[in-house]
Amino acid sequence: MTTFLQQLINGLTLGSVYALIALGYTMVYGIIQLINFAHGEVYMVGAYLGIIFLTALAPLGLPPGAALLIAFLGSCVYCGAYGFTLERVAYRPLRGAPRLSPLISALGMSIFLQNFVMLTQGTRDKVFPQVIPLTGIMIREAHITYLQIIIMVCAAALMVGLHLFIKNTKLGTAMRATSQDMKMAAMVGIDINRVISVTFIIGSMLAAAAGVMIGLYYGLVNFFIGYIAGIKAFTAAVLGGIGNIPGAMLGGILLGLLESFGAGYVSAEFKDVFAFGILILILIVKPTGLLGENVGEKS
Repeated sequence: MTTFLQQLINGLTLGSVYALIALGYTMVYGIIQLINFAHGEVYMVGAYLGIIFLTALAPLGLPPGAALLIAFLGSCVYCGAYGFTLERVAYRPLRGAPRLSPLISALGMSIFLQNFVMLTQGTRDKVFPQVIPLTGIMIREAHITYLQIIIMVCAAALMVGLHLFIKNTKLGTAMRATSQDMKMAAMVGIDINRVISVTFIIGSMLAAAAGVMIGLYYGLVNFFIGYIAGIKAFTAAVLGGIGNIPGAMLGGILLGLLESFGAGYVSAEFKDVFAFGILILILIVKPTGLLGENVGEKS
């Protein structure tokens, strides 16, 4: 029972991060039917920005909570600008091109960002400043740290906030209309370019938040973390139903749990195998995902 509870806590923590990244994939796909394979690298950039902000703020002697909040918000804003730039430079000029062209552009931007970070930050692992003590509480002999609680609470708040934004705001309504029928949305006066740019910005900000969280959780980051995390988040999006926002949340949590329980009960060396095995299984058995690919109103 202790092992089960511990792996459940670990899985929910990891799954919360996967869900945040998966939301970026599924939002973009829901609007323009494009898999943004550079999204994982935006998450990686967010982790590095967290280190940069926290290191720069250290001499100021700010309280740990204030420094972390500034680093968190700064990373989100900076990565939001990255997402906006990616859409304008790599995807908007190819919007009317065959679907293979923007896909190749996405892969190219992924490689570019990965190498850009490698050249500017080096190839060695970077240590993430420890601003939250690794203490916690015991639940029936299972240990949950305060950091894990913060990650799960913040991730849940961001996901609920995104859901409310899409359901209850004018821009959210425009996003839903665009996902249903882009041409008709344009005909009724919706600025399609603005909606798509905002979608990329929001997705990139969520990825940055996930990057800071995972940096705090593991304590180390490198230029390659975006590749594996991006594939796993894509797996989560497919698992829940690509283009389906609740599906991305569900898929991320389930993937984190499957990976955690597999590592706890089988072997930690094969945790990546569980994720990719699930992807293959879902594509064979239920290609539309658990909640189905939302081809109508993608929210």
